[in-house]
Amino acid sequence: MNNLDMVDEVCEGTNCAKPMELYVFVDPLSPQCWELQTIIRKLQIEYGHYFSLRTVLTTKLVNLNTISKEANIDPDQLSHPVLASVAVKAAELQGKRAGSRFLHKLQQHILLKEKDVCSYAILLEIAEEAELDQGEFKRDFHSVHTAKAFQCDLHITREMEVDEVPSIVFFNECIEDEGVKVSGLYSYDVYKTVLSEMLGERDLNRQSPPSLDELFLKYSTMATREIASIYNISEQTAEFELKKQMLQQKLDRIKLPEETLWTIK
Repeated sequence: MNNLDMVDEVCEGTNCAKPMELYVFVDPLSPQCWELQTIIRKLQIEYGHYFSLRTVLTTKLVNLNTISKEANIDPDQLSHPVLASVAVKAAELQGKRAGSRFLHKLQQHILLKEKDVCSYAILLEIAEEAELDQGEFKRDFHSVHTAKAFQCDLHITREMEVDEVPSIVFFNECIEDEGVKVSGLYSYDVYKTVLSEMLGERDLNRQSPPSLDELFLKYSTMATREIASIYNISEQTAEFELKKQMLQQKLDRIKLPEETLWTIK
């Protein structure tokens, strides 16, 4: 698989001085994509100085075929799986960080299983939680710019022959070289190995993680196991440190059936 001229013609390219670029293909509604996010965060913390990141939203085309049938429904009553992806693209128009905040809040609600995140009305609530400009989000959700951005993501998905989510395609700075596609979900060490091999470096320069305070300023909600992985400590040790942060009124705890999330106050 080669770097594709066609992608550059349709979509605005991302110029970056870093030697690697990673295209991360996700479906916002996929639980596995939440798992990949944990891995990506650790990779960014430790080796983010080697690569830039582009998130590409993808959804099964069969899901798109029914949305036109609902065109005459009151927007507030509209519910469809593709709306979540459209909402993320609308959020991104307020900036990359805004888009990331929205996507994370969306995935958090999927884990909580308390609300229908395919509902337009619920997506508006999530945008408010992510501290987006509500008026701008509503306008962007229905705008041609958001539609084109989403179409661009679907185009990249087809051209890079990505048929499974999550997937990551690794590119180096030499446009003649082929990209390396990793389809599905693997352990952290697999992605680190691919990065190392494509850079041609056996021993990558690993950066130390920031303090807990700094980490939660960057990522407002994280799981206990995610903290343990980032700091290379046991989950018991991580929970002990996180409870201290909670007692200091810095964090809130969200208990889920399978794990515990911690969110900044």
